[in-house]
Amino acid sequence: MKIALIGASGNIGSKILAEALSRGHAVTAIVRNTDALPTHDRLSARKGDVGDEAGLSALLTGHDAVISSLHFSAFDPDSLLAAIKTSGVKRYIAVGGAGSLELKPGLRLVDSAEFPAEWKPEARKGADYLARLRREQDLDWTFISPSIMIEPGKRTGTFRLGGDTVLFAPDGSSRISQEDYAIALIDELENPTHIRQRFTVGY
Repeated sequence: MKIALIGASGNIGSKILAEALSRGHAVTAIVRNTDALPTHDRLSARKGDVGDEAGLSALLTGHDAVISSLHFSAFDPDSLLAAIKTSGVKRYIAVGGAGSLELKPGLRLVDSAEFPAEWKPEARKGADYLARLRREQDLDWTFISPSIMIEPGKRTGTFRLGGDTVLFAPDGSSRISQEDYAIALIDELENPTHIRQRFTVGY
């Protein structure tokens, strides 16, 4: 599969890039600084600006799928989605946030008293982006929320999938490694089961 990965040099984007390459996919990595990327015979590095709608659309054209791994404050949702649609690519997967997940019906994590105040602006932008995607009918999109904690760790391949509710482990933690998150994302890319849906992944 030919994948366009926006934000391929970030913490999570780099894990998605490694996972995709390890499974034999060809990846066009769209980043601001191509020097931050590794070298690989199936990796094409392209300098791109997510704010340049026309330029981004041109970079995306000809791919089978687009994946975005971006801070929600770093892009305009309508501009990004317009660039994808203009490119002609139908399949789109967004690295989501945990803040929009529910602790219980009607209570989002971002709205809970325990949610750190400094994280709320970004988390609310993520929730707004999910709401925008849920109105999107022209793309086969998927929004993948991690558990509350997502950090570098081990690639175990053992995790659970959920829907709109935070996943908690038996010990009360809610976490996923960046490596296992990347597995879940590429699994969804290869075998789509959440078209126009959000799902979450955790231990």
